[in-house]
Amino acid sequence: MLRRSGLSLGQYFLRRKNRARFSWYLNKTKMSRPVQARRLEGVDKNIWVEFVKLAATYPNVNLGQGFPDFSPPDFVKEAFVKAVSGENIMLHQYTRAFGHPALVTNLARFFGKLLGQELDPMTNVLVTVGAYEALFCCFQALVDEGDEVIIIEPFFDCYEPMVKMAGGTPVFVQLRSKAAEAGKLMSSGNWKLDPAELASRFTKQTKAIVLNSPNNPLGKVFTREEMELIADLCVKHDVLCFSDEVYEWMVYDGKEHIRIASLPGMWDRTITIGSAGKTFSTTGWKVGWTLGPDRLLKHLRTVHQNSVYHCPTAAQEAVAQAFQREFDNYGKQDSYFVQLAQELQQKRDWLVRSLVAAGMKPIVPEGTYFLMADISEFKSEVPDLPDSDEPYDSRFIKWMIINKGLVAIPVSAFYSTPHKRNFDHLIRFCFVKEEATLKAAEDILQQWSLGKTGQ
Repeated sequence: MLRRSGLSLGQYFLRRKNRARFSWYLNKTKMSRPVQARRLEGVDKNIWVEFVKLAATYPNVNLGQGFPDFSPPDFVKEAFVKAVSGENIMLHQYTRAFGHPALVTNLARFFGKLLGQELDPMTNVLVTVGAYEALFCCFQALVDEGDEVIIIEPFFDCYEPMVKMAGGTPVFVQLRSKAAEAGKLMSSGNWKLDPAELASRFTKQTKAIVLNSPNNPLGKVFTREEMELIADLCVKHDVLCFSDEVYEWMVYDGKEHIRIASLPGMWDRTITIGSAGKTFSTTGWKVGWTLGPDRLLKHLRTVHQNSVYHCPTAAQEAVAQAFQREFDNYGKQDSYFVQLAQELQQKRDWLVRSLVAAGMKPIVPEGTYFLMADISEFKSEVPDLPDSDEPYDSRFIKWMIINKGLVAIPVSAFYSTPHKRNFDHLIRFCFVKEEATLKAAEDILQQWSLGKTGQ
């Protein structure tokens, strides 16, 4: 071997010695200290990453993620085309860091009317990269180590990790379901807060409460009475309210969306969060906003300017023009917001009928993109495994994607760890889909039902 390689015996051992030294050097130079920041501990898993990947692997009808698969309204698309192809070349460049002037002006005018406040576009409005960044700014700017934040279950899953990343402690209180009337389906309105239980969650350490109405995933629209209960406790305990209202225009059956910032004593302690993605069916544009008093928003601006700093100019311009149109049509039948709720209520009713026919028990939502359904009758197809660490609804949906080609999201993902098992008989569907998608889902559910009948 030495003869074939052309090495002398001395050269051979020298090379081995050098390799050994190099390996020793590599081991010594590898970092031994932890590289992950402590604030990331326990928040690395994300339900969307897992199920989006699974949905992309198998042919399916996707009623999982909350986005429309139909086009935004023409006037919104036309506004965007005009922004990117018009003569104003500055719409391709940076705009004001805290919000494009045209957009913050129209948001202030539009929502000032609804909130009963004179909003200053420069100080009472902050534009963010979607409602997600708005939430992140709230927690990073206003929650400190040792602060408690009340979260109402079920909750949009990012609330808990965002509180923890800010150093805060999530404190949970559940919406509790009451039986539906005989012969009727359960409604999201049957789920209510227990006033005494809610009051018990407020302590000297409570810094904020997160309110999501209409609620994702349940679809509950909080009543004025429920809002007043929350408002009274916030005022009594001097607590902030982060009000996530991204589904404000998706309210059905004549229900009313109450803006908690409009209630007595609440403007000065509330940050209201909105989303153009949900409002105008443009989730990929990632344009969101916060509304509130300058004493709060100035701290959110500090987080924003030291992280994202700036949001896409052209998308902001298009949203500004869309709000201008809606301001002119507000309350009229020509209003897109009026038409949207009517259209989505029909889609909701279609999916409810399909699920009932298949043997599932839907909880009829009063608002949002979503409805939850009880899958208890399907445990014969996917037996429960009591010793499994994975909640039943998660395993059921994985089976459903692979074997039935239908995507949903497990409701246990919207609960804190101690409570997941209590709600793993529920799954969440998104009904904000085009007719062809809902028909395809109906066909899958119908075939499934026929298969069960024939067993």
